[in-house]
Amino acid sequence: MKTNIPIIGGLCPMPVLLIATYNEDGSTNVMNAEWATMLSKDTFLLVLDEEHQTVQNIKRTHSFTISPASSKYLIEADYFGIVSAHHVPHKFDNTPLTSSLSQLIQAPILNEFPICLECLLIQMQYGIIGKIINISIDEENLIDGKVAMDKLDLICFDPYTRSYYTIGNRVGEAFTDGLQIKKG
Repeated sequence: MKTNIPIIGGLCPMPVLLIATYNEDGSTNVMNAEWATMLSKDTFLLVLDEEHQTVQNIKRTHSFTISPASSKYLIEADYFGIVSAHHVPHKFDNTPLTSSLSQLIQAPILNEFPICLECLLIQMQYGIIGKIINISIDEENLIDGKVAMDKLDLICFDPYTRSYYTIGNRVGEAFTDGLQIKKG
């Protein structure tokens, strides 16, 4: 039997995404964001409040990167969601993480995270709409040229319990398993 629960603002689970930009002084800025979705194959929507330093940086540079967080750096990922750049302007420097300049856009790549989406700002409507122009991944997370999801050790956020979880094991084949019941 189903029961009703309060609406608390989020699907369960939600990806934990680290949005990286450059501050005006060239320092790396990172925030933790869960409110995001794909609009198309190469277009991403981030729903972020205007007051975030990250949003101001994106407006200025028209660039940002998105790195899904892995459990190895859960503490740092959570820190980026707790501490505002308005209060701690160089919060990235308080972590052991490193970054490098993207070769394609004016945004930092977070070196310790296994996958990075490099994005250009398309428009600001209902949030930040960005075009993914490159995806880089550590080679050890590929099998036969394809992303090995179980190797990435990504985390997701449960807004109901305010907890993080790792993404589990592969359980099926998309666009294949359902063919078992397809009527011909």
